[in-house]
Amino acid sequence: MHSHAPRPAMSPPRRLLLAMAVSACLTPGIAVAQQIENADDRQSTPASGATAQTAVDLDAIVVTAAAGNRSRLRAGVSTSTLGVEQLAQSAPRSTAEIFRNIPGVRSEATGGDGNANIAVRGLPVAAGGAKFLQLQEDGLPVLEFGDIAFGNADIFLRSDWSIDRIEAVRGGSASTFASNSPGGVINFISSTGEIAGGAIGLTTGLDYDSSRVDFRYGTPFGDGWRFHVAGFYREGDGVRDAGYTAEKGGQIKANLTREFDGGFARLSLKRLDDRAIGYLPVPTRASGSNSNPSLGSLAGFDPARDTLQSRHFVSDMGLDGKNQPRRTDIRDGMRPVSNVFGAELEYRFGDDWRLNERFRYADTDGRFVSPFPASVDTGSAVAEAIGGSGSTLRYANGPSAGQAFTGTAVQTNLFNVEINDFGNWANDLRLTKSFALGGDGAFEVSAGYYAARQNIDMDWLWNGYVQELRGGGRSALLDVIDGDGANLSQNGLYAYGVPSFGNCCTRSYNAKYEIGAPYLSVALSLGRWDLDASVRRDDGDATGNYAASVQVANVDVDGNGVITPNERSVSQIDNVAISPIDYGWGYTSYSAGANYLFTGDLAGFARISRGGRANADRLLFGVVQPDGSVRAEDAVDLVDQVEAGLKWRQDAFSVFATAFYAETEEQNFEATNQRFLDRVYKARGIELEAAWRQGGFALNGGLTWTDAEISKDAISPANVGNTPRRQADWIYQLTPAYRTLDWSVGVNVIGTTDSYAQDNNQLVMPGFTQVNLFGDYRFARDWVVSLNVNNLFNEFGITESEEGAIIEGVDNIIRARGIAGRTASLSLRYEF
Repeated sequence: MHSHAPRPAMSPPRRLLLAMAVSACLTPGIAVAQQIENADDRQSTPASGATAQTAVDLDAIVVTAAAGNRSRLRAGVSTSTLGVEQLAQSAPRSTAEIFRNIPGVRSEATGGDGNANIAVRGLPVAAGGAKFLQLQEDGLPVLEFGDIAFGNADIFLRSDWSIDRIEAVRGGSASTFASNSPGGVINFISSTGEIAGGAIGLTTGLDYDSSRVDFRYGTPFGDGWRFHVAGFYREGDGVRDAGYTAEKGGQIKANLTREFDGGFARLSLKRLDDRAIGYLPVPTRASGSNSNPSLGSLAGFDPARDTLQSRHFVSDMGLDGKNQPRRTDIRDGMRPVSNVFGAELEYRFGDDWRLNERFRYADTDGRFVSPFPASVDTGSAVAEAIGGSGSTLRYANGPSAGQAFTGTAVQTNLFNVEINDFGNWANDLRLTKSFALGGDGAFEVSAGYYAARQNIDMDWLWNGYVQELRGGGRSALLDVIDGDGANLSQNGLYAYGVPSFGNCCTRSYNAKYEIGAPYLSVALSLGRWDLDASVRRDDGDATGNYAASVQVANVDVDGNGVITPNERSVSQIDNVAISPIDYGWGYTSYSAGANYLFTGDLAGFARISRGGRANADRLLFGVVQPDGSVRAEDAVDLVDQVEAGLKWRQDAFSVFATAFYAETEEQNFEATNQRFLDRVYKARGIELEAAWRQGGFALNGGLTWTDAEISKDAISPANVGNTPRRQADWIYQLTPAYRTLDWSVGVNVIGTTDSYAQDNNQLVMPGFTQVNLFGDYRFARDWVVSLNVNNLFNEFGITESEEGAIIEGVDNIIRARGIAGRTASLSLRYEF
């Protein structure tokens, strides 16, 4: 049984000291891989005994969402780069777990291989996804909106050996170099085959069922040509026991580059066809008090190991978007299918002119299906809530089929969403002119135009079930028997719809969002000063239609000629009463910054920015007016930010510190509790990134302090002054490592202090520290064996809770999403 016992809050310095002590006991290693070419040797070079690669690389060129192609030391923005070694050091089990190693980013990576909640610098996660942060591949968005309900951008993004590095820009100029990204941009940059070579690797779970093969190969092949191809395929149960193969599929990515005098041209392809289990909140024991709860297991169910998915719950019968019978394989989980084509051109011509063109087209569809616990109670209470007084439960399947049930039951709403079309395209064309000003001065002006379209075509087809609370992938379905002995359900299915949610969520929508955005930037370098300013105008149009739910009596859903009790009132999509979507929006973003180089090793910067985020599907069914219009103040959320920072290096030590302030508007809708939001948030804080290396020892870390509050709430004024839910005061990362010629070992420490479960600021989610172990050994010239242990000490912590308060002094059941227990994997890699 896992338990989070009450304990006094630990200050961040104490947590960091504890993490360092633990790390020292484990003989840590591996240098941080943040290695990009030097950009400015005019003022000075690193001190003797150190190089730019030994710490936070302040000479690395910033190429993502920034002006002027400057080094980190001379750019007035907050940036981070994660190289391939650093990705491996985080021992990730999903893409979102990688993001936890970026300072300022709060990644709630507990949803599986996707469906993560990702925030930056106190900007809110009021509903889900990554609303104010854009995820990119090679400079263009994976999806135009990062918080599409049941279609978060990270579901369609995989980390594999195709990646050269991940660049992150927080705040600052992100709002003027990308649409809908005022909080920042995280960009996955692909390898392109500059160096000949490849590798193939096999990974297996040591204490969980998982097998994966990765490969990569790239090479130049004459007259300026080169290519790179990489991918993976995996199959297994996942880190929680669902009782069936819950992960199956893979990805392949390839690109072809032709270099020529003055530039290059590149074509790229990607095929993603994967099936990954989606983890939603699960029943969790909570005792103690709201301010100091103890969290842990329930009888027969461990929230660190178990899930409501089960071998006895793999098929769902219902109606499709046209109200025709359909059957869903629940084992599909998160099922992204995406075919992507990309093209890129850079051409330098004339007198310091440069043309950059990027294009991306994605044909994307899929599915999201996962059980959500609407309520958890005794079997009799659940039965009577559905069937009335005197109702009971009976096993519908499993080894006890037909027998009476008397344990703890879960009233489950099956979130079954068909993603018919998430296709999108984006094109970014930029023209740049550079001017030499004499001496070491330079001036650059860029003008560009961004155009994009995002389709959001989805059907929500939710049904209501009852299942037993049991782990190990063995939860059986339960039938409801009324007081007269009549069976009110079929194999656990008691409703075609979700009565516990007011039958809200059988719905369909088909929307297209088109964006056009001209932008302009200027950058000036003059002596020790680096100045830049940029402006962007986003205009968009939303068109389409949507249809809500309607209850229809006596529908023979399964076509057997008999109207069963659960077919007497069926939720259907009201395709007769279709509502239009027809509105436009526009907003102007700007950013201006200055950086001053005090010495060759010390610089300071300041920046002011405004950015916007156009709201998309979450405005439907409540904010869109009957004629399809949307009020201007509801269509766009604006974010105003101010930041200032220092960058310093000395010998083998480097540090990057930034103070920030943000004011954020938000309109949103949350599916799990059916509520709309209309708020303003304020947040201030400090983010710190530092690194040190001595010989084979390296230490890399980040620390972020955030003080955030809800400053306005038009719908729930009682929340004004409260801290936004799930926003901790402190989050931190620490990676000590040690490397020799043939082996390396280290730990990656991720931690958070306490936060509130909900905006009412009652129930506290206790802070936790997760330690991941990594190591590798080159036992022959071309062979490497690696060990990764995720959550080494089997820490238990939650990242979200549906409940905002508990009753003190008794055992409560909350519905929470937590980190997975300890898992270990072993990899064998052959390089050639």
